[in-house]
Amino acid sequence: MKPLEIEQPASWTLRKNLRGLLIEMRPQEWVKNLLVFSGLIFSRSLFDLHGLWTSLLGFVIFCAASSGIYIFNDLCDIEADRAHPIKSSRPLAAGDLNINLARIAMVIFFTAAAVGSLALSPRFALIIVLYLVCCVAYSLQLKNVVILDVILIASGFVLRAISGPVLIDVTISEWLIICTSMVALLAGFGKRRHELTLLRSAASTHRKNLSEYSVSFLDSIMVICAGAALITYALYTRADETVARVGSQWMLITIPFVVYGVFRYLFLIHQRDAGGDPVKILFHDRPTILNLLLWLVAVILVVYLPSLLKNG
Repeated sequence: MKPLEIEQPASWTLRKNLRGLLIEMRPQEWVKNLLVFSGLIFSRSLFDLHGLWTSLLGFVIFCAASSGIYIFNDLCDIEADRAHPIKSSRPLAAGDLNINLARIAMVIFFTAAAVGSLALSPRFALIIVLYLVCCVAYSLQLKNVVILDVILIASGFVLRAISGPVLIDVTISEWLIICTSMVALLAGFGKRRHELTLLRSAASTHRKNLSEYSVSFLDSIMVICAGAALITYALYTRADETVARVGSQWMLITIPFVVYGVFRYLFLIHQRDAGGDPVKILFHDRPTILNLLLWLVAVILVVYLPSLLKNG
């Protein structure tokens, strides 16, 4: 005899689907979209209410776009995720979220991001379109192309960083863009390394191109990215445009925090077997959190304190 199936109330099913949808939206990943505020902070426009409001709207739009992409990616990878030791717990892979509901939510997020960005700024709308195109291409096919897969992931961070200055119509610093690229590549290759060590012999069954990576190869690339990130950030702090904008060379004092942050990330990858989720490290590793806060305080003091003292 078949065991009796207990029919769950409609309200319970609805709550289960809404909870699953919220998890699939990855609100913890929205911290990446804070890069939108980089232009506001470094251009000394943090106290400009119009710029602050515009950047906030840009942040919300990027959250909608990225949540739509997370759902789209999980819809594409639903079978592979079911065989993954960690991703199998995601609502779509676990069967805790109705697929049709996920599809509807994805379309709503994409539409909201497109309409909202166009209403805010045509140039910002172009950035959102590029972000969506890159992410969709990644999810459909390019995630299987070695090296290019990580470059596409990094491009998402760069587009976020570029959108900040675009939204408030200020000059984009090429040094900051290059530094963002290097840090994003470091995190991306670190994620691939973690997948390789976590899945071991089953790595290629989850992601085809993992068979083309090796731990030693990824370690070599990460060293290059880490060094390039530190050099470009140091050059950024000393660049003529930075000195002119800040009004001093004191941005140099923020370099030790960036050095520690990069070295701490490498330490966690090699000594603590972390790196699979940089956002998780950001929320759970106390030294990283403290270092980031100290860096942010140092940047704000260097950028804003001289003008506040002058006006005071």
